Amino acid sequence: MRASEIRALFAVASRPEVVSLAGGMPYLDGLPLDVIGEMAQHVIATRGTTALQYGSGQGDETLREQILEVMRLEGIEAHPDDVVVTTGSQQALDLVTRLFINPGDVVVAEAPSYVGALGVFRAYQADVVHVPLDQDGLVPEALEQTLTALSREGRRAKLLYTVPNFHNPAGVSLSAARRPQILDIARRHGLLVLEDNPYGLLGFEGDPVPALRSLDEDGVIYLGSFSKTFAPGYRVGWAVAPHAIREKLVLASESAILCPSNASQLAISAYLATCDWRGQIKAFRELYRERRDAMVGALAEHLPRATWTVPDGGFYTWVRLPEGLDAKAMLPRAVTARVAYVPGTAFYADGQGADHMRLSFCFPTPERIREGVRRLAGVISSESELVDLFGVVPGDGGTTIESPSPDLA
Repeated sequence: MRASEIRALFAVASRPEVVSLAGGMPYLDGLPLDVIGEMAQHVIATRGTTALQYGSGQGDETLREQILEVMRLEGIEAHPDDVVVTTGSQQALDLVTRLFINPGDVVVAEAPSYVGALGVFRAYQADVVHVPLDQDGLVPEALEQTLTALSREGRRAKLLYTVPNFHNPAGVSLSAARRPQILDIARRHGLLVLEDNPYGLLGFEGDPVPALRSLDEDGVIYLGSFSKTFAPGYRVGWAVAPHAIREKLVLASESAILCPSNASQLAISAYLATCDWRGQIKAFRELYRERRDAMVGALAEHLPRATWTVPDGGFYTWVRLPEGLDAKAMLPRAVTARVAYVPGTAFYADGQGADHMRLSFCFPTPERIREGVRRLAGVISSESELVDLFGVVPGDGGTTIESPSPDLA
């Protein structure tokens, strides 16, 4: 494990004078914090001896039943016994990888892919093989070709890791037409699908798309989280898995943490039982759509030479820089100009992505987003002038991204 120079940069970026378009932090001021505070106090006052005690390794049964209700919005039908509550979906991702991956095993992942997943796969010494995305998500033909090529080499992929809805970092979604195609390819190649879906209920238009898990109960492990639709501070996520895998997940979780936090689980259970959580999700969707519109409008005004995705939900847009620019090398100069982002290289296992950056619109106000993009445009314009003059922009001494800060998630 190596420390990252990026950590120092983002320590600077957290200062109030810097507009951070980097972190994937939900906008918690949109929550009814007074109501949530009273609810948490009531949980401790009435169920304190349970909330503050050890609990089940699989998670609170009432909460698991409520999680089923949340997942029905995406077409998933399951039993409470199928659900394993975890300390955020990040722990579920770690547990699944621990169960299936030995050093050198192949994990197929989208290109680009979630930085937190790549860190887990790296920790277990997996060989990550990327498959490209386009505007409709993971490309089925490319997945088929990749798996066939691996088979010819005598290498069998263990997992397909995918973020099908409002992808982190690309912002695109897997189309409804492609979903059964991807599952059919995975079945034919004996590939377990790991569906990571923290953003699925945060679409800006229409009803949620049916989850991959709703189309294949035996071949998909589904990961969910309350971090984006409620509050990340409670650190409550879950996995839904076929029976045999679920039993192993519970054992792995118990060996790692004994049990998830009872206090967090009971607080979220009370929130789901007593608050209008569907209305809160709708409010978040409207809030994030306004911020998305501010981001896209500012990009169109200030960065006409760049290209970007226009997400239909979630937190992020994926920006391709003008030719010759390196987002990773440019980051220190951007922070000096009081704006921050995540370079595209963070989202690949093989060093790709220097010509891209991820911009997050979830946390800053629309006014701050527009100001941040204006500052970023100034940096990019200066870098482009250097490229036009000299054909290359000097780097900053080998900045690496080995262990990104948690707020990059």
